[in-house]
Amino acid sequence: MSQICIGKLIEEELRSQDRSVVWLATKLQCNRTNVYKIFHRDSIDSELLLKISNVLKRNFFDIYTDRLDI
Repeated sequence: MSQICIGKLIEEELRSQDRSVVWLATKLQCNRTNVYKIFHRDSIDSELLLKISNVLKRNFFDIYTDRLDI
């Protein structure tokens, strides 16, 4: 199973929506440096992923649940 680079997927979604890093930072109530750090993460805290999913109106959790072997 290949590794998920969630930060890159978040960055791609932000770009596809034609939104800026400053816009996302404002929505997440952080500075843009933190957003750039998110883009480089291979994993992410679930609460932060929930916030990002809500802000970008995209369910990033489905990336993980699709990989469940249940």
